[in-house]
Amino acid sequence: MTGTAPILKTHPDDNVSIVLVEGGLKVGAELDDGTKLVDNVPFGHKVALTDIPEGGSVLRYGTVIGIAKEPLARGAWVNEHRIHLPEPPSLDALPAPAAPAPAAPALDGHTFDGYRNVDGSVGTKNLLAITTSVQCVAGVVDHVVRRIRDELLPRYPNVDGVVGLNHSYGCGVAIAAPDAKVPIRTLQNLARNPNFGGEVMVIGLGCEKLRPERLLPEGATGDDATTLFLQDLQFTGFAAMVDGILRQAEGHLERLDRRRREPCPASDLVVGVQCGGSDAFSGLTANPVVGYAADLIVAAGGTVLFSEVTEVRDAVHLLTPRAADAEVAAALAREMAWYDAYLGRGGADRSANTTPGNKAGGLSGIVEKALGSVVKSGTSPIVDVLGPGERVRRKGLNFAATPAGDFVCGTLQLAAGMNLHVFTTGRGTPYNLAECPTLKVATNSALAGRWHDLMDLDAGQIASGGATIEECGSELFRLILETASGRRQTAADRLGIFNDLTLFNPAPVT
Repeated sequence: MTGTAPILKTHPDDNVSIVLVEGGLKVGAELDDGTKLVDNVPFGHKVALTDIPEGGSVLRYGTVIGIAKEPLARGAWVNEHRIHLPEPPSLDALPAPAAPAPAAPALDGHTFDGYRNVDGSVGTKNLLAITTSVQCVAGVVDHVVRRIRDELLPRYPNVDGVVGLNHSYGCGVAIAAPDAKVPIRTLQNLARNPNFGGEVMVIGLGCEKLRPERLLPEGATGDDATTLFLQDLQFTGFAAMVDGILRQAEGHLERLDRRRREPCPASDLVVGVQCGGSDAFSGLTANPVVGYAADLIVAAGGTVLFSEVTEVRDAVHLLTPRAADAEVAAALAREMAWYDAYLGRGGADRSANTTPGNKAGGLSGIVEKALGSVVKSGTSPIVDVLGPGERVRRKGLNFAATPAGDFVCGTLQLAAGMNLHVFTTGRGTPYNLAECPTLKVATNSALAGRWHDLMDLDAGQIASGGATIEECGSELFRLILETASGRRQTAADRLGIFNDLTLFNPAPVT
């Protein structure tokens, strides 16, 4: 390239910049602050803007993201091999909740067309969900789902689809162990997701430890909550089993088909936010865009779930001052302490979180990744902390404690009551959930161009100066309302690609 290349610092105190030129920069290239590269530096990776001595701090987001293992000359490539992680924030000395900031002006007048449920929740899809109590029946349920899709759904045009909630739990587990409450309540609350219309249909085998009736809503009676056992003596052969399930499904489909969309305030949204395949642009573009949209949803009276304990741990000191009260701050610390103990039991450390793809995308470690991840939460007060599998209790910004794996995080957010999902990615992933619409936001324009039919919004234009965070965040808010109304289909939904759900099971197996 000719001329100088732009630098992009996230904070005035930063002593590194990321390379914005697609294809990266070669030795000798000059940045517009006068820095000349002494290494080849790939796209999205960091270059030292000053000489950093051995043991010196590498600063990004105005925060120490690493300690130099060796002297790093101005213009050097700064990567995971040349730094080591600083100590994580002490959980015994986290900042206390700050004095409440003045409440943001209420954002009134925004609506979407959703499906109202008896329990007060609102769906953005109208789906029949078939819950399984044990993995043994998953093959049968998959067969039944195909039959329902092909043979029954054409008769019920107002039903958007059918999903099987398969999993690997239910037997061969210590069902009475204290931690067994996590997968069990996850399954219970998955069945209550707003997009399933209050219709609970559970298929069991008959001899499993997790009894299907445990997965029905408390006090459930009547035709909208049903169970069926494959080992029931009335079934002679596979065809009889399938026919019995289809008959049961028809009753649920008839009720779902009577439902219609109606105008609902944006306060009925429960939006889960997540990132996967993150890169060095995630904390500069897509995640701030999601944070801006999250603040709009909260201002409109809605609910936002942010998660991923493994990526919050190194930035938790930025979150406790935003806790609504001391109880919420203590709950944040409790979830981080659980993670520390979990790593200790497994003989691992937090550096294991950063994937080869994250590193190829310019992230040098979990601290840098965490600082870019938490900006998805915006700036609103954190009103509650949900344990894994718990259902949302308060409107506003919630921390739903989950692992960082895409599929287990999405599953737990669905159990919390998520009715729409926003997912950011820099490396690219076809991740999608059949259970709720999933909007995908690209962190960089190179990905958005390559995966033009898999991404819903290009936030990379922020890095090039083509748009602002506020402009992209407002556009994302508009896309959320349009998608929640069924007027817009997400890119991955159009392609019909969906991922399986994954249960989080910290309990022992037997």
